[in-house]
Amino acid sequence: MKTVVVTSRKGGVGKTTVAVNLALTAFDGGARVMLADIDPQRSATDSLKARTRPGPALIETTAGKLFQLHMAAGREGFDLLVIDTPSTPEAEVALAMNLADLCLLISRPNFLDVASVVRSSEAVRRLGRTGLVVLNQAPPSRKGIEPPSVLRAIEALRFGGLPLATVGLRSRAVYQSAIAHGVSAAEWDPNSTAAREMAGLWRDIQRRLGIGLAAERA
Repeated sequence: MKTVVVTSRKGGVGKTTVAVNLALTAFDGGARVMLADIDPQRSATDSLKARTRPGPALIETTAGKLFQLHMAAGREGFDLLVIDTPSTPEAEVALAMNLADLCLLISRPNFLDVASVVRSSEAVRRLGRTGLVVLNQAPPSRKGIEPPSVLRAIEALRFGGLPLATVGLRSRAVYQSAIAHGVSAAEWDPNSTAAREMAGLWRDIQRRLGIGLAAERA
């Protein structure tokens, strides 16, 4: 079983949207997935409870219970555990990170978010974990040209010492419409650019984890 922790020190970056979409994308691909919601706001829980079709196992829990949950999920044959974390306190986020095969650090392309990710990158390295930065809610490019804010963010994030995901996620209404109904962007609109973005991000994550989940189960 692989464990992915989705985290950000800043609120409003779309952390839960990313966590829910990744869990659903893996589930739709045939993986047995558990999503652990340790954020007291329970936004991931609210989203998946709105779901009317089969989906990932959903567990509302706390950071202190994650180790036992992690062990149980492995024994029960889950392929993937996705953990949606709170922004604070740092000690609880660190407990989740200690279990992670990959820590996803979510950032919007603005100064404060990037500065926060740079500090979070230090924590990932200090804990000896593998990290990946996901640029989220970025304005779309126009005719293949990236907005200056995105270019500045990409340049600044390089100083954090963690790699940047090969696929960034743009600010698109599809993500908000989908999560309100407990579905992924691909389920909401399979032909949308958002669906292609999320599929690309999931492929990048699988590559970094060194897995093909269907092959791993076999």
